[in-house]
Amino acid sequence: MNIGIFSDTFTPEINGVSTSVTSLFKLLRKYGHHCYMITTGKGKDVTFENDVMHIPGLELKGLYGYRASFLYNSEAFKIISGLKLDVIHVNTDFGIGQFGYIVGSKLEIPLVYTYHTMYEDYTYYATKGYFDRFSKWAIREFSRSSIERANEIISPSEKTMNYLRSVGVKKYVNLVPTGFDFSRFENVKDADEKYLEVKKKYNLEGKRVLLCLGRIAKEKSFDVILRDYAIYLSKYQEEESVILFVGNGPQLDELKVLTKTLGIENRVIFVGKVPMDETQYYYHGCDLFLSASVSETQGLTFMEAMASYVPIFCRFDNNLVGIIENNKTGFFFMEDNEFVEKLHEIMSLSADEMRCIKQNAYKAIDKFSEKNFYDNIMMVYERAIRRNW
Repeated sequence: MNIGIFSDTFTPEINGVSTSVTSLFKLLRKYGHHCYMITTGKGKDVTFENDVMHIPGLELKGLYGYRASFLYNSEAFKIISGLKLDVIHVNTDFGIGQFGYIVGSKLEIPLVYTYHTMYEDYTYYATKGYFDRFSKWAIREFSRSSIERANEIISPSEKTMNYLRSVGVKKYVNLVPTGFDFSRFENVKDADEKYLEVKKKYNLEGKRVLLCLGRIAKEKSFDVILRDYAIYLSKYQEEESVILFVGNGPQLDELKVLTKTLGIENRVIFVGKVPMDETQYYYHGCDLFLSASVSETQGLTFMEAMASYVPIFCRFDNNLVGIIENNKTGFFFMEDNEFVEKLHEIMSLSADEMRCIKQNAYKAIDKFSEKNFYDNIMMVYERAIRRNW
């Protein structure tokens, strides 16, 4: 099968959508399909190498390097026309996504759409708080009208499926959690040179390391974790732990200032951006993965942590139902004031109790295997082709 994946982000960019589409691209090729990635690029010209097409895009600096392409590119269209695609798979609503819809319509190619991003959580980047209600309404209307043009719709989680229903999408929605090859997280050893480098560089020996990994931005609520962690330290006088922030983003400088204001700068380490294929070494050295975000659609970093035998401690969100079971495969807190006592409870668990949590968490990611993902994706593709006959 010849498959064209349209996405505004792709490796080496580090974010949930990039991780998801990169996994899909590699998986389809692994199973013998001719897969092409159509994404944005930094240059002024269309490039097409190793089955990856980069279309010029304008960088929106307020959105952490996000690039928005124009809705149509004649040079790219000419190249894509020669690929004889059987299916187009769109993974974004804007720019590249709209180009995918145009290509599908003009060439009469069946189109599958995956809803990855809760765009309403990001309107403040454009509105700065003004006309927020109107902007959210506009996003909902645009998304609904755009999504329903697809032959088949995919939601990676029940949370996003319920959202699509709430905004008026009436077409059938396929629930297909993204599958991953977790081997690079599972196979890290204490003696691995790169892991030892990380441990030495950040002076982690003998410390209990709490990890925050991902895009450092407002919607991730990392400020909630820092404020609650400061209260935890002051209340329990705990001397061994540090928080390791891995990632970059528009809120990074603000969080650095906040740590100084809270007086915990000696307990917080900002690593910055690291290559995607090295994140496993940061997971491996940690005792607990922290998150207060309720903007996730899949929780990919949660699954990566679980594959690394790192327990999760996060704020409850609907998308985590079926992934994390409280006190069995991870830990939830509901309100900010619960974080402190729950963290103290977790840090007080015995080694055997933590080992049991880690093992349960590792077993829980079986449903996100590559094989399950591939089988489900192919059923959706075949259904889209039948609908387009």
